[in-house]
Amino acid sequence: MDSAASKKSCCERVREFFKSAKFLIYLGHALSTWGDRMWNFAVAVFLVELYGNSLLLTAVYGLVVAGSVLLLGAIIGDWVDKNPRLKVAQTSLVVQNTSVILCGVLLMAVFHFKEQLSTLYNGWLLTTCYIMVITIANIANLASTAMSITIQRDWVVVVAGDDRSKLADMNATVRIIDQLTNILAPMLVGQIMAFGSHFIGCGFISGWNLFSMCMEYFLLWKVYQKTPALAFKAGQKEADDQELKHLNVQKEIGNNENPVEGSQLMNETAEVKKNTSCCYQMTEPIRTFKDGWVAYYNQPIFFAGMSLAFLYMTVLGFDCITTGYAYTQGLNGSVLSLLMGASAVSGICGTVAFTWIRKKCGLIRTGFIAGVTQLSCLMLCVASVFAPGSPFDLSVSPFDDVLKHLFGDSGSLRESPTLVSTIEPQIETNTTVFEEAPQVESYMSVSLLFAGVIAARVGLWSFDLTVTQLIQENVIESERGVINGVQNSMNYLLDLLHFIMVILAPNPEAFGLLVIISVSFVAMGHMMYFRFAYKSLRGRLFLFCSPEQKPDPNIPSLPNSV
Repeated sequence: MDSAASKKSCCERVREFFKSAKFLIYLGHALSTWGDRMWNFAVAVFLVELYGNSLLLTAVYGLVVAGSVLLLGAIIGDWVDKNPRLKVAQTSLVVQNTSVILCGVLLMAVFHFKEQLSTLYNGWLLTTCYIMVITIANIANLASTAMSITIQRDWVVVVAGDDRSKLADMNATVRIIDQLTNILAPMLVGQIMAFGSHFIGCGFISGWNLFSMCMEYFLLWKVYQKTPALAFKAGQKEADDQELKHLNVQKEIGNNENPVEGSQLMNETAEVKKNTSCCYQMTEPIRTFKDGWVAYYNQPIFFAGMSLAFLYMTVLGFDCITTGYAYTQGLNGSVLSLLMGASAVSGICGTVAFTWIRKKCGLIRTGFIAGVTQLSCLMLCVASVFAPGSPFDLSVSPFDDVLKHLFGDSGSLRESPTLVSTIEPQIETNTTVFEEAPQVESYMSVSLLFAGVIAARVGLWSFDLTVTQLIQENVIESERGVINGVQNSMNYLLDLLHFIMVILAPNPEAFGLLVIISVSFVAMGHMMYFRFAYKSLRGRLFLFCSPEQKPDPNIPSLPNSV
């Protein structure tokens, strides 16, 4: 009987988990990120294919996306703060998926009628289609940013409640879902485009987003029903109180006969009219942008957020830059796909390690340990610059390749320069493949480089989760959206700077310099975090202290993070 009872209770616990708000958030996030990863991978391939295997449209799209989030991050976050949670989530979901569906249908039309479109109005109609694709895709990315802030930075905190361990577990699970979908989703859509066509790929992604939108909409509603706390929001309550105050002022003016009180109410009415004037409304986005960045600067976790942003200023990741350099060092697409898989496994280990270390050492100390781990592993990348087989040579001008692409060997400006002429997207492995990998004398340098990059992912993802939870726990509810919006803007800003750095020094001989600069920025980022940790814990030897040890009550600190 006891065994049957225990089995029944176990089954009940499993059933309760699958019906819980936590599982529904996981499921909705998995559907959302799967569609995002498919679209983000496919849109780059589509733009390269549309423009004759040139990277121009892809570069323009990346610049537009980064610039939009950089300028509008605070405004998006402020909108998230000032509106009801369910409305924000559902609006972001519908706008994002509808934009992707429209963009997919438009791309299908362009692929099918490209020859006819290129002859109409001297090709201007086709150019208009390109502009529409980039614009709609950018709208989808902005809506995705709002969705990410809403669910990952707000809903997760509310569902976890006051249980910090539950919040850490939920953050880690969400990040594992991100890692898995980042590998599997591009592989799926890549196979569809490889064995079918780009036309079929567009149709599949549009159909998936339609299905996913309906499912996610339902899941959001179920989570909202199961978590009554989501109906109460500090920022929305303040906005409603302000609106109610304005209505009461107008009502009291009509009923008040006392001239003194009437004049005071008239002054309040004048202030209300000033706040609702056309000029005031037009300048509101500028004020929101300014107020958001000022609020971010005044946060106690400012240096922790800045430290995370500085980690984006690096070439030591699995993007097109690092894979392009790997090709010059003799690695082919098959090897790169295996390295990407190892990187994903390393990232998952980092998320698992985060939850374990946080329980043993506390949240702030976890960030310290993760930072030391990442920096230690990146020393392998620095060693690779001087190892046998490294093309590092400061005697070669980093601007030679840029000048050659612009002016050619004759010194005259080329009519149609291309940045990379031999790169083609490899949709099977989500990497960059080339016609024929060159031979190198030694693989010691590139082996050390990727060993450091892969090993550092453990510390990187643990540190990312640490800063994420610090922001979740220490930013007040009414400012979560705007602070996370500014954080996204900072991340995109440093990411843009790293692309500019590569444009200024694109040749393989200068890649070693880029590695050293990248490690320097990572070190500066962790120095900012160490300053934050030292200030929060007030000079205690926090690496060896018990997480349950309380700070001096006379010293202000971050109560939710020690």
